[in-house]
Amino acid sequence: MRTLTHALVCAGLGAVEDDGRWVHPLCQPLAATRHGPFVELSDGSLGTIDEQGLRSSRDEGATWTDATPVCAGVPPTEPAAHYVVRTRAGVLVMLYLDMGNWKFSWDDAVGEPKDDCRLELWVVRSEDGGKTWVDRQRVLDGYNANFFGFIETRTGRLVACVEHLVTNPGHWVALSLFSEDAGKTWKRSNLIDVGGHGHHDGATEPTLAELSDGRLLMLIRTNLDRFWQAFSEDGGRYWRTIEPTQIDASSSPGHLLRLRSGRLALAWNRVRAAGSDPGRPLCRALSALEMKPTPASEVVASWFREELSLAFSTDDGRTWTEPLVIARQKGGQLSYPYLFERRPGELWALAGFAFKAGWKEPLPLRLKINETELVRTMGASQK
Repeated sequence: MRTLTHALVCAGLGAVEDDGRWVHPLCQPLAATRHGPFVELSDGSLGTIDEQGLRSSRDEGATWTDATPVCAGVPPTEPAAHYVVRTRAGVLVMLYLDMGNWKFSWDDAVGEPKDDCRLELWVVRSEDGGKTWVDRQRVLDGYNANFFGFIETRTGRLVACVEHLVTNPGHWVALSLFSEDAGKTWKRSNLIDVGGHGHHDGATEPTLAELSDGRLLMLIRTNLDRFWQAFSEDGGRYWRTIEPTQIDASSSPGHLLRLRSGRLALAWNRVRAAGSDPGRPLCRALSALEMKPTPASEVVASWFREELSLAFSTDDGRTWTEPLVIARQKGGQLSYPYLFERRPGELWALAGFAFKAGWKEPLPLRLKINETELVRTMGASQK
């Protein structure tokens, strides 16, 4: 990342770089050369897994060890397609989409996935710090896609929120997978269905956090110009409360993370550019008589991804600070965010998709944020 113009940074305004990138002056470039997902290993070093295996770093991700093999099928570049958790007992558990047998196959004429449409969700675990991996198993068949939540709760339960493609009509639903034994066996929750019809419609790419009272909160991408939310009171076994939120969002996922301070942090793409006309209705869904459905979605959706915003909540997501744009790429995109708390108060924010122009000219975004400084700048008020 190029150095920001000094005068504007000192004025607290930030600056647009030569490549069209603007970054908030309180966000510093990361030394890390990889996008993650990251995990803190037992010796305090930073770990990540790629298609070649597990690597570690002792210099905040600037350099990495050679890979120790894990398993085949790990996505090489697709963001939010695998995550790894180190449990409090020291077990490493990786949940991942197996790209080895991947095939997306959709019939536009009828709006349904074809019989050979397949992307399975698998898990593998290590009890010796990543030297060897065992118990590889498929936990969800059919076609699944990117997901943004895999956590260990305070009770020691592993919970992941994922999306799954269903038929008649073809669309996405969300659900959770959970394990009581550090990933040896798994169960599934009920399905969360908000309707829709299309290969990018429905309840997609969920993200997850544990609340202060032990409930779980899932935020779900939709094509309805806002996130929907679901709550579980039994550790992800059932999701009984499902409703729209007041968090406006484009058809793009967010990443939710509970910080060690107790705050919730949310990174996402808003429905429109900051400061643009607020008169546009948040929900632009049209009836079947008013528009012709597309293969992607039966409703008109915002696909705005030029700005990456961040907000915090101190009351378990009931209210949020005013969203703050932390980076902007005019004419391009900064989407599929990933949040990682490297140490207390040090938040890493990365964009899985970061391009100068649409889906062209990759330009990585990897930022380090001081939680206290940013919250102070944002102010204590919550809307």
